[in-house]
Amino acid sequence: MKAIPILAFAASAVLSMSASAADDVVRLGNLKFAHYGAVSYIKEIGAQCGIKVEEHMFAKGPDVMQAIVADELDVGATASEAAISARANGVPIYVVAGFAKGGARLVAAPGSTIKAIKDLKGKKVGVTRGGIHEVLLNVELARAGLTSSPSPGKDVQVIYLAFADLNQALLGKNVDAIMQSEPQASQAINKGYGVEVMKPYDTPIGAPVRTLVMSEKFYEQHRATAAKFMTCFVRATKLFIDNPALAEKYVRESMFKNQITAQDFRDAIENSPYTYDITPAHIQITTDVMAQTATGKMRWPTDATKWVKTDLLEQAKKSLAIK
Repeated sequence: MKAIPILAFAASAVLSMSASAADDVVRLGNLKFAHYGAVSYIKEIGAQCGIKVEEHMFAKGPDVMQAIVADELDVGATASEAAISARANGVPIYVVAGFAKGGARLVAAPGSTIKAIKDLKGKKVGVTRGGIHEVLLNVELARAGLTSSPSPGKDVQVIYLAFADLNQALLGKNVDAIMQSEPQASQAINKGYGVEVMKPYDTPIGAPVRTLVMSEKFYEQHRATAAKFMTCFVRATKLFIDNPALAEKYVRESMFKNQITAQDFRDAIENSPYTYDITPAHIQITTDVMAQTATGKMRWPTDATKWVKTDLLEQAKKSLAIK
């Protein structure tokens, strides 16, 4: 008779352990860019932090947001524009950290007459829809007094293409310039079919900060696991900052399968350095610029102080003695 409670207790313990193990799995959405490498590396050191990270790669930031909506992800890495658009349309997410700054270049063909934004008048410019690069292009064009549209008739014709297709469009002379991410922008320059026109960091946004976001559910209901993940994020980022050789090897070999050169990687990271931090002020400025340039579909612009939550980040940095 006494065996029954013992068996029940054992079963209960197994279920408890299973639930705990399930809590420690973190579903991460990421993008294939050089400056997203430290985020990707979290899965390599997750066991050291007591978590298992399941990484899922996406083509662009809005796709990551859709996966969070579908409850397929707990955490996502994306440009701020995608996070802001998602939150402004009711997606329950928090921005919990920044992980890279910059990561954009306006690139034209060699020998082009395009030397500045104003020279884009009468030209075709490629950009990926729904990313921070579109925001930066729109605000730069507006500052130069240029109109734009996907259809002919405006000062600049915008050609929407996936990041992976922008370089090929420039190489094939299907566009005159591209607003591109890294390492693809550096790759175009180093292979000789692109030249830098500018880095678009002279707008009120400055160098855009890439955002690490968590679903509200994960942040609020799985705090212990969320804290472990954030500690792992800070560790991975510090490793990449302190050990550039490790960062280069991992990004070139594991993420890009040696499809980019060492020079491509180094130039890319020079234009998109790793970081930890983000502020409500930066997200608010980006939100305001998006509203002013009608970039991104926002049902209602949001107050960044309500959804930028850096407490877990600060705890992780303090525990690792990082300022």
